[in-house]
Order: sequence, then structure tokens, then C-alpha cells
Amino acid sequence: MKCSLKAPAKINLSLDVIAKRPDGYHEVEMIMTEVDLADRLDFVTRDDGEIVVEMSEGFIPQDTRNLAYQAAQLLKSKFQTSEGVHIYIKKNIPVAAGLAGGSSDAATVLRALNEIWGLSLSMEELAELGATIGSDVAFCVHGGTAKATGRGEKIEKLPAPPPCWVILAKPPIGVSTGDIYSQISVPNRSYSPASEIEDAIYAKDYARICNHLHNDLETVTLALYPEVRRIKKRMIESGVDAALMSGSGPTVFGLVKHENQVNRVYNALRGFCEHVYAVRLLTETC
Repeated sequence: MKCSLKAPAKINLSLDVIAKRPDGYHEVEMIMTEVDLADRLDFVTRDDGEIVVEMSEGFIPQDTRNLAYQAAQLLKSKFQTSEGVHIYIKKNIPVAAGLAGGSSDAATVLRALNEIWGLSLSMEELAELGATIGSDVAFCVHGGTAKATGRGEKIEKLPAPPPCWVILAKPPIGVSTGDIYSQISVPNRSYSPASEIEDAIYAKDYARICNHLHNDLETVTLALYPEVRRIKKRMIESGVDAALMSGSGPTVFGLVKHENQVNRVYNALRGFCEHVYAVRLLTETC
């Protein structure tokens, strides 16, 4: 059996750190949404029971360190299926970029093998399994737009934001999510930035979304990596409606409402940063 699926990237419209948890993780409240930049995963079943992951980029691990491999192994071990699978991943999402590329690959493996191996698991069951692999996997299983709480594994689906263009720019560095979280101080505030974004999404208010983009991790990453700060500054100067770092970084995204702005922003960044993408938000109607 063969099939092919896309694994979309995500951006954080809001990432609020609420508290430090006893397990060492942080309690968070995030609003995440998918964008039209995606890896492609090709699946072919194997009769020998082996799991084989092949990457288009040779520097990415293809063994148990790979989240896609972990997802396949998790299902195979839990449900004792005798079938194997060959998974080829064409990487389009930058690695270690704050765009959940690895988590999206893992979520896509869970969804695909659920069908291929006839496991009949619900999306909620797949998301629960995915959360044991990585904090963003549960969101990526559901996809679309959602509020994530806990350490990111509790998902509440939201409507799609108003359509717009998204300019992504990633400097040639990787950022360790664990390192960034280890240096964050839990903010003391009486309001919820994520709730502001959630309300704006329900109101379909693009300007309000732009005005309330928020990421508690941004201050830490910008202090450690000046190139991320420079990219955000350049993006704002080039005319985006709003800009924010996604996840723990280092990718910065800018929102642009009108198509005639896209080329100006894209070209301004291309001369400044190698990895630049002009994409759309994914919505339920796409």
C-alpha cells in the first residue's frame, strides 16, 4: 500500500508561559495555526515488519532520534502490528526553526499509519499518543488553528484566522527549545495575551490579531541571538503589518494583508537572510 501526505508548519500567534511545572516543563497557553509550507511524506508498506525512515536532507537523523520514526515505532509497539513501513520525508520546513517541522512529521505518521494499519484510533487518541513524543505533536495531529494548554498537549480547536500572507525568515542557526525555556522567567501579569488573540480570531479582526501577537520566549531568544533581532527589525521596516518570533525561534514571521506588499517584504529579506518564504495561512476552506 502507498500513500502521500503533507505535514504543514505552524506559527504561534501567542505563546504565554504560565508557570513552571513539577515535571520540569512549563505550563503554557498558546494559539497556533498552520501555514502553507509543508514537508511531504510518502508511505510504502513493508512485509518484513521493519520501520525505515529516509530523509531528503542527509544531516537529519533517520533512526530513533527522528520524531517520525518514534511515532511509527510507538504505534507498532503498542498495537503489535506485523507490518512494516518505509517513510520518505521530503523536507521543506527548516529544521530547528520554531515551526514544528519534526512534530508535524510525527503527527502525519500517526495519522497515516492509523489508516494504513487499520487501527481505527480517534484524533483525540492519536493526539494523546503524540503528546508522549513531543509537546507540539498533539496540535499537529488536529491541525488547523487551536489553543494549546498544559505543556501544549491539551488542544481546543478554534476557527481559522482571517486570511492573510505570512512571510517567514530563518537565520542560519538552530535554537534549542530546552535552552530557551531554561532561561525564561515566568511573567507576572493579570491578563492573558492568548485570550486577546482568541477573541480576535472569533471576531475575524485581522488588525486586532496584529496588535496582540505575543511570545514570552522572544525576549530570551532575541537577547541570545542578535541575528534574530536584526531579522525582526528588518521585517518591520520592510512594511509587514505585524511581526513575531515563532515558538522558541529562530524563525520570525510577518503578517501581510495585501498581496502587493508581499514582494516588497520578501525581496527586502532575501538580501538579508537565505531562508525566506512567502506563504498563506491554511484555513478550513483550503
